Amino acid sequence: MTTLQRRVLLVAILGSFVSFLDGTVVSVALPAIARELGGPGAEGLALQQWVVDAYLVTLGALMLVAGSVSDVYGRRRVLAVGLVGFAVASVLCAVAVTGPVLVVARALQGVAGALLVPSSLALIVATFSGEAQSRAIGRWTSWTTAAMIVGPFVGGMLVDFVSWRWVFWINVPVVALTLWLLRGVPAGEGEPGRRVDVPGAVLAALGLAGVVFGLIEGDRLGWTSPGVLVSALGGALLLVAFVIHQRRAVDPMLPLRLFRARNFAWGNLATTAIYGALSLGGFVLTLFLQQVAGYSATWSGVAQLPTTLAMIALSAWFGTLSGRYGPRLFMTVGPIVAAGGFLLMLAMDETAFYPTQVLPGQLVFGLGLSITVAPLTAAILGAVPPHDAGIGSAVNNAVARVAGLVTVAFAGIITGGVLDVASFHRALLVTAALLVAGGLLSLIGIRNPREIDADQTLVKPT
Repeated sequence: MTTLQRRVLLVAILGSFVSFLDGTVVSVALPAIARELGGPGAEGLALQQWVVDAYLVTLGALMLVAGSVSDVYGRRRVLAVGLVGFAVASVLCAVAVTGPVLVVARALQGVAGALLVPSSLALIVATFSGEAQSRAIGRWTSWTTAAMIVGPFVGGMLVDFVSWRWVFWINVPVVALTLWLLRGVPAGEGEPGRRVDVPGAVLAALGLAGVVFGLIEGDRLGWTSPGVLVSALGGALLLVAFVIHQRRAVDPMLPLRLFRARNFAWGNLATTAIYGALSLGGFVLTLFLQQVAGYSATWSGVAQLPTTLAMIALSAWFGTLSGRYGPRLFMTVGPIVAAGGFLLMLAMDETAFYPTQVLPGQLVFGLGLSITVAPLTAAILGAVPPHDAGIGSAVNNAVARVAGLVTVAFAGIITGGVLDVASFHRALLVTAALLVAGGLLSLIGIRNPREIDADQTLVKPT
């Protein structure tokens, strides 16, 4: 690996790390945030859901247009703008004095975060090729996915020993370091003639926000209340309008032509199920450990560290194996193994005794996730041409975030608005079912590169 490749990989990891970290680091801070800025019962749960989903709504909706922005204006420039914006929004979160102010600041943080992931991953695709690219994606995946899982540990330490506000302050030095390293990365040129799909971005963001508002507030305000009905139905109509617009737009933010590639289409279906499961499972597990089992914020994070360590240790290795043997087997087996980890956690009761009720499931889940994530990312990015790397990575990451925000919005429905052992077990079963669905979708739809090459050879004229 050359010096430039090392720097690009480090910048890509750090640039995405803060975005992924903030998707989960806040999870263990939710009870503390609800105590200080929220209210009791359903109101407190609604604030907790919104602190998570306000970030995911803008992140998921705008990540699509951010992929186009990256391709139009150059990946390094867009990454730099995203980093500065993320730092500013993080400061606004840290100083928020009311729940609504925090939710708005989290939405702004998602806007900036949307610029980070597509640009980071596109830098890797443009700098590496062949098996080295699969290995680099594996390393990026292991560290960025670990950021999602190590978040509860980092957040727990900060909540218990300093303040929940420090889960946002910690972003500032990471951003500063990344900006310093970014100076040594050559500035890539944007693609002439490309446009940014502003109408598509507006339709996607408002549509997602409307649907999520209905799902989160329906239990508190009533499913037949005018506000919930108008919001949910209006959001659904806007999403339909978004798809219609994408079919007609000259330069759409979601090029539907990408889905003609089999691995891209089926890989994103698998992503929907797998990442929806990860968000739901992580959300309810963290809340259960603190609010029912009585874990401190720190110990709630420590409880999930085995998964993080497995990801760091194994993801690059499985990414390399996937580049050598193809992704299909790994994408099939990995989610099913991860589902087994959540099923093992059905042994948990009010005590959540760690050695027998939590640790076994965390270890199995970590193994399954390590098998899955790098092959999944490599399969999807390998299915799109290099000049679409920015938008291709943006689509896949947007699918993952949108799946997460929808499942978190459903958390109140699954638990009945009350988190206890019975409702927690229901959420675990739903999480495991989604993971199994992701594995089966991969088995049915994913093809290894040799199989794709063979199919193309068969249809070539002689």
